[in-house]
Amino acid sequence: MLKGRQEDQAVVDGLLENARAGRSGALVIYGDPGIGKSALLRSVAERATDLRVLRSVGVETEAELPFAALHQLLRPELARAEALPERQALALKGALGLGEAAGEDRFLIGLGTLSLLSEIAEDGPLLCLVDDAHWLDRASADALVFAARRLDAEGVVLLFAARDGFNAQGLPERRLGPLDAESAAELLTERDPHLAEGLRSRVLTESSGNPLALIELPRTGDPFTPMPLPRRIQEAYATRIARLPDGAQLMILLAAVENTGDLGTVLRAAERLGIGAESLGTAERAGFLTFADGGGLTFAHPLMRAAAVHSAAFDQRLVVHRALADVLDDQDDRRAWHLAAVALRPDEQVAIALERAAERARTRHGHAAAAAALERAAELTTDPGSLARRLTEAAVAAADAGLPDRAQALAERAARLVEDPRSIARLAGLRARVAFERGSVHTAHDILLSGASRVAELDPVAAGLMLIDAGRNAWQLSDPRRVEEAAVRLRRLPLRQEDGLDTAVDAVEAAAESLGHGPARALPGMRPLVLDARGIERGSYGLRVNGAFVAGLVGEFEAQREISAALVEECGALGMTGWLPIAHVTLAASAVYLGRFADAKADASEGLRIARDFGQPHRTGYLEGMLAWIAAVEGDDARCAELAARCAEHFTVTGIANGVAWSEWAQAMLDLSRGRHAQALDRLESALSGPVRHQIQAVYFAADQVEAAVRAGLPDRAKEPLERLAEWAGAARLDWADAVLARCRALLEPGDELFSAALKPHGRPLEQARTELVYGEWLRRERRKRDARTKLRAALETFQRLGAAPWAERAAAELRAAGEIIAAPAAFDKLAGLSPQELQIVRLAMTGLTNREIGARLFVSPKTVSYHLYRAFPKLGVSSRVELARLDLGAA
Repeated sequence: MLKGRQEDQAVVDGLLENARAGRSGALVIYGDPGIGKSALLRSVAERATDLRVLRSVGVETEAELPFAALHQLLRPELARAEALPERQALALKGALGLGEAAGEDRFLIGLGTLSLLSEIAEDGPLLCLVDDAHWLDRASADALVFAARRLDAEGVVLLFAARDGFNAQGLPERRLGPLDAESAAELLTERDPHLAEGLRSRVLTESSGNPLALIELPRTGDPFTPMPLPRRIQEAYATRIARLPDGAQLMILLAAVENTGDLGTVLRAAERLGIGAESLGTAERAGFLTFADGGGLTFAHPLMRAAAVHSAAFDQRLVVHRALADVLDDQDDRRAWHLAAVALRPDEQVAIALERAAERARTRHGHAAAAAALERAAELTTDPGSLARRLTEAAVAAADAGLPDRAQALAERAARLVEDPRSIARLAGLRARVAFERGSVHTAHDILLSGASRVAELDPVAAGLMLIDAGRNAWQLSDPRRVEEAAVRLRRLPLRQEDGLDTAVDAVEAAAESLGHGPARALPGMRPLVLDARGIERGSYGLRVNGAFVAGLVGEFEAQREISAALVEECGALGMTGWLPIAHVTLAASAVYLGRFADAKADASEGLRIARDFGQPHRTGYLEGMLAWIAAVEGDDARCAELAARCAEHFTVTGIANGVAWSEWAQAMLDLSRGRHAQALDRLESALSGPVRHQIQAVYFAADQVEAAVRAGLPDRAKEPLERLAEWAGAARLDWADAVLARCRALLEPGDELFSAALKPHGRPLEQARTELVYGEWLRRERRKRDARTKLRAALETFQRLGAAPWAERAAAELRAAGEIIAAPAAFDKLAGLSPQELQIVRLAMTGLTNREIGARLFVSPKTVSYHLYRAFPKLGVSSRVELARLDLGAA
């Protein structure tokens, strides 16, 4: 038992017990150097004798080698990759250098990792230990964190040990603190029982409860030098290394610089340096080097590796790098980096080798490694053209790796050197992308306008693409001036029909009309986009996403769902995950408008999961806003408030209005359903004083404003929203818009004729039921109770089927007031009892897809699919897939 770590061990033991029962879990153990993270992992492995154990260790110098740590972890089980779905197997093997790199989507690699862990766990529970995770290469970290977030029912435990700085957002965390005084004293006595009392007391004080300090400080001649504790420990190691024979010191340095633990490589390089194998034995006996599973070399503690490198003379390090480069003829990437380490002046041959290493890294989605290689190649370059090109490519790779600060710095260096229009446009697009991802949408817009101006005469198409992006950014900001500016500049460009930008240019001009003169004016210019998007069967993802988004703006929700559903299916099947968050945005929006709230929640939840993995805060805010709206309709006050608050935070950072438009509408809907009419009216009017007034939600919630004003006894405040809705409905010429407008007029001037017009079928069940509710209320006040009961009963049944609890409560109360006895609520839709993930899995299972195919679509393991599918069966009243296929669960 480790000293003072009983509570930490109990937490991990709980994860192991869950794994034995078939449930998975992940945990990130944070702590300072020497605090005992590695010791805790060793202790876990020693106690988990009935679990299969896989290990990996991050190495500080391996960030330039994509998937090095992932390969180390999975190496003993890579033969089982053949059992994975074909595309996952190809992606994973390509990433690990075991097959041709196909340039697959990086999330396919993460999914392949998850599926392989699940496959290994078929033989029993699996424990994966990843030490020094803060030093993982970026590609390995992304794949492992992706897999860890999706662990569910596989029987896998994934433990990371890391210092601060390891980004594992969304995973459970536990921090190791210093040992308490009693445990520290016990550890020191155990390791140094004969330590003089004065020195013992000093060590206990200086170590501050750090276990490694308690062990190492007494071994150095001067343990109390005033410097940070980790540095003191490192210095203690350096002192111990300096006492060893020269050959052993050089052997330790070789192992530290080689960094993969490959014993054969270390021994071949040692032979070139004239060092015998006896030096390896000396280093091992001194406690620095040990032989890991499979015969590889490893250091007893990472600070030993750091001490070996930092305490070595500069010329020693050069000699060691040269020796390693000489023996790595079959490992081009590693050889390139060792050659780069000894290049003290510009060297085009080494720069070319690094550039080739970067290209290989990029095809395996090792974008961080590619950026590092290209940046180092640029440092070795004298030709201005090559330097600009390498800096540009490094900036692109850094942006692809999710390193915005580094990308920005590289792009700014490159921008001072490039002259050709295509490079100027590319760098402007890159800098705008980085600014957008940071939340600086205004800055992104301005960068695009400036870049377009520089290339407009030389390359109108490049300028046009930049201005289209600028217009899209300004639309999301609800900024009429910026959208109009982009539209005006687009009109001035000498674009030709064959350039293929006509539809996109029309969309920007329509957006300018919408923000400048109201959404009704934009309808003619936007509708052709919807028609074009519906006619595309495969590919053209950008056009189809825009078409789906615009379908929501023009009120054609069935078209929006059709386009979006096809996009989600195609992108999921082909692994085009970069498009999935925005496709889920439009898919969920269509389901909301069409009253398919269970589907909307499932679609939005899945989109939110993927958006968080991609680090897309703009999509995140949008999806959270829609989920807040669904929570409002369901009557989940706490969930609605929580999600609305998150949307407000996103808006504060990005200024993008679509998410906050949904969240403001959500809170007003909750107020309206709860009878807080004045509050609902105030909230919507307040929202219209800001950028929300330019969003389409301002049209769609106009009917709620009218109802809130009438019910609050303030009909004068219904005039403006009624006019807003009437103008748009007149231009839209849609059945549902005409029906909702008729309901608003009936609220102000009740009568059978208007209510009858409002009840014409139009495919939006929530709006239909709300009309039946207000009609029934008016009929009851008119003492026509029999007619009232008919309308109220229909409203109640629809609200209950949709899971709209507050609205159902209101309908039930009105029905009782009309003289009907309600014995028990009608059964809610069967889908209401399913979680969002269960619903998605059930929907896909009903199409005949296998568990593996469903897992590939939803980025979960087949075991998780099986677990959730059979949890769903009892809720649906079935016991097999055959019975499931016979169910009628409504349109997806």
